[in-house]
Amino acid sequence: MNLILFGPPAAGKGTQSKRLVRERGFVQLSTGDMLRAARASGSELGQRVSKIMDEGGLVSDEIVIALIDEQLEVQAGAPGFIFDGFPRTVGQSEALDMLLESRGCAVDRVIRLLVDDDKLLTRVTKRFNEEGRKDDNPETFSRRLEKYYEDTAPLLPIYAERGILVEIDGMGTEDQVASEIDAALKQTA
Repeated sequence: MNLILFGPPAAGKGTQSKRLVRERGFVQLSTGDMLRAARASGSELGQRVSKIMDEGGLVSDEIVIALIDEQLEVQAGAPGFIFDGFPRTVGQSEALDMLLESRGCAVDRVIRLLVDDDKLLTRVTKRFNEEGRKDDNPETFSRRLEKYYEDTAPLLPIYAERGILVEIDGMGTEDQVASEIDAALKQTA
């Protein structure tokens, strides 16, 4: 099964992905985690990623697609993948479809976590204070949120038209959101 989790930054995609990895053995492909790892590596790519993230921008499609492609190859035997923070654009969506098709599979379910933007700012501020992530300061978060609505939200009608989009209230407790995700996955099976 290949699952995409959608929602703006700090919507809880990572939290729910980690639970699904534990319970179902899926591989979480979090672009945020992959980008932070590239950044920490100090490589040439990592330095480019670092500069972009520090400015509150999003890295190019080519960089993100290369990271995803690499992980799909490395984890080829996994029972499924959770795409967390990817795709962000129509171009990435098309590239993901092509990658999966070349491996004889497709996106099976897209789950959108519906959240309140103002409450997200509280989550981000807390995470910034606790973890010190430079990409989570309130100013950068606002730019990331704008980019989400500008670039990523237009993908939702595409997945809805395919009949694979399910919308879930992402403002519930972690367990409530998990229960709704499980129900959506049962519909897919």
